[in-house]
Amino acid sequence: MLVLSKRSPALPYSSNNQSGFHAAHPQFHLYTGLGSQTVASSVLLPEEVPVAFVYNGISQAVMMASPFDLEDFALGYSIGSGLIKDASCIYGIEITQGIAGIELQISVSQRAFANIKQLRRTQAGSTGCGLCGVESLANVLPDLASHPPQALPPAQHLSKLRSRLASHQLLAKQTGALHAALYVDEDGDIKLCREDVGRHNAMDKLIGALLNDQCFPERGFVVVTSRCSLELIQKAVRAGFSTLATLSAPTNISVSWARHCQLNLVHIPRSSDPRVYSPEPL
Repeated sequence: MLVLSKRSPALPYSSNNQSGFHAAHPQFHLYTGLGSQTVASSVLLPEEVPVAFVYNGISQAVMMASPFDLEDFALGYSIGSGLIKDASCIYGIEITQGIAGIELQISVSQRAFANIKQLRRTQAGSTGCGLCGVESLANVLPDLASHPPQALPPAQHLSKLRSRLASHQLLAKQTGALHAALYVDEDGDIKLCREDVGRHNAMDKLIGALLNDQCFPERGFVVVTSRCSLELIQKAVRAGFSTLATLSAPTNISVSWARHCQLNLVHIPRSSDPRVYSPEPL
């Protein structure tokens, strides 16, 4: 087994080491058009591999993910899923690759580990929708803290945002098959972009990247290129975002929970003005 990244578990988690696994590249695949008489063509397709999250030696979850920005993924998933409260709970991250996939060996504090073990007893698992396999409704709808309400971003930061995103989605340009989560700062500039085959994974990677770069999520806002599901609301609230913008419409329950948690929720349609669902119109 090859060790790809290692941090000392004896030291508090440091955001300075950016040596995570970045070796994945889109691969060319041949195809022929249905009913076409032309010769085969080739296209780039993204890589997707099993990524296991292992806390203090105990496996917590396995996600199908794009195998890059994995240190961001480890940190963002841990916080966005409610396993830890902040980055200080992580003492080290070691990334190893085996035949079956990649393992993220995450060393956490004993208090955090006790919380993770408790969650393992009450949650059977999760899949792409974020909730399949959850054991009870109490686990589906956790008691999220309601943050103080924050002002919406200026209208000009949202009005032409959709057209600006493509230039930051470098891998999606090559393959057309990746979701993205992007951070827009208080000046309206897109500062960070993380991509993945899974929309939840992209969000986790962005959360981790913000923490690693010592940015303040509440000062800007996050944009996701997918529909807005309940789990994305939960991740945004846990990470401390004040505003979540999505390119597809939110679900009813997502709007309800965004309002409950006082998270600003904005949908950016393709051909009309941005729609503010939270805060609720008076």
